[in-house]
Amino acid sequence: MSTTKTSRIIKAPPEAIYRALTDPKALSQWLAPGEMTGKIHDFDLRVGGGYEMSLFYPQSEKENRGKTSAREDRFFARFVEIVPNKKIVEAITFESDDPDFSGQMIMEITLRAVLNGSEITFYFQNIPPGIRPEDNEAGTISSLEKLARYVE
Repeated sequence: MSTTKTSRIIKAPPEAIYRALTDPKALSQWLAPGEMTGKIHDFDLRVGGGYEMSLFYPQSEKENRGKTSAREDRFFARFVEIVPNKKIVEAITFESDDPDFSGQMIMEITLRAVLNGSEITFYFQNIPPGIRPEDNEAGTISSLEKLARYVE
């Protein structure tokens, strides 16, 4: 199982970023990387709660790369730890018949106030073997760019 760690400075206070991390409407706008779109199906912000989300690949892509269906990655995220304005830990499971995408991936998000904003770090553990670490990292960088545009 692979891991990745990606950080970025965003010109917004930790409180603003935390709101974007915990608001289903905001998540559906910034979490989907690149040209993908997102849809939150259910959301329950509490330890033991979580959310169900679909990420949809754009029609412009010729290749069907979805984990759940041809153009969809659907996953379930369970909140393992929530420290407002500082840290969120999620256990993520993809809905897929492919064993290369099975298992539980851990996503730990930390926020730290810095000069002119916040440092946000995404640390992924137990990335399923069907997801290349460099693809996970590229997707995270893209999502962080969208998050920065959303809160700045």
